[in-house]
Amino acid sequence: LDRSGDRIRIGVKMAFWAATATKGLDVLAVVTPVLKEIRDATGETASFFRVEQGYRVCVAIAETEHALRRNMYVGKIVPLPAGSAGRVLLAWNPDLTEQVLAGPIEPMTEGTVTDTAVLRELIHQARADGYAITAGEREDSASGLAAPVFDSSADVLGALAISGPTLRMPREQCEKWVDLLVGSAEQVTRTLGGRYSA
Repeated sequence: LDRSGDRIRIGVKMAFWAATATKGLDVLAVVTPVLKEIRDATGETASFFRVEQGYRVCVAIAETEHALRRNMYVGKIVPLPAGSAGRVLLAWNPDLTEQVLAGPIEPMTEGTVTDTAVLRELIHQARADGYAITAGEREDSASGLAAPVFDSSADVLGALAISGPTLRMPREQCEKWVDLLVGSAEQVTRTLGGRYSA
């Protein structure tokens, strides 16, 4: 068992051994309550993204109570190069990264990183850090923080993300939420019987 604050959860080895039993586990059934916990702890929108046909798609969300919010909903399709969730999904998927970097990158805002050399470095940095923080890349005056969730093959399954207006989510605030988000992503990974790649 592992201790997380005042809570006890199943340890990594036990989760790994249980991977075969969790193959049929519904990802959304595991992710949705975690998104609500993140939303309640931060006050901001929490989402889960997966890669579908070269895009990232929002497959689950717990929306903020704030009137001022980013435009996000289940089923929203977003280009992979822009934003923290896209960066995380690319960081653990080298083949997809090469596909994205091979083509022209269309800017969504003035802050979208379109220089492939710079984007490659940012993707490598996200993998080294274990998370990504972005601001103004997908929408002006909007920030995001994302961390990866892995499956039992140690492949990236999706990205947990917190998003909101930069007014409420300057970089310093995003950095304060890194441990919360990365810990939540680890919790989902373990519950699903996932494991981390080397």
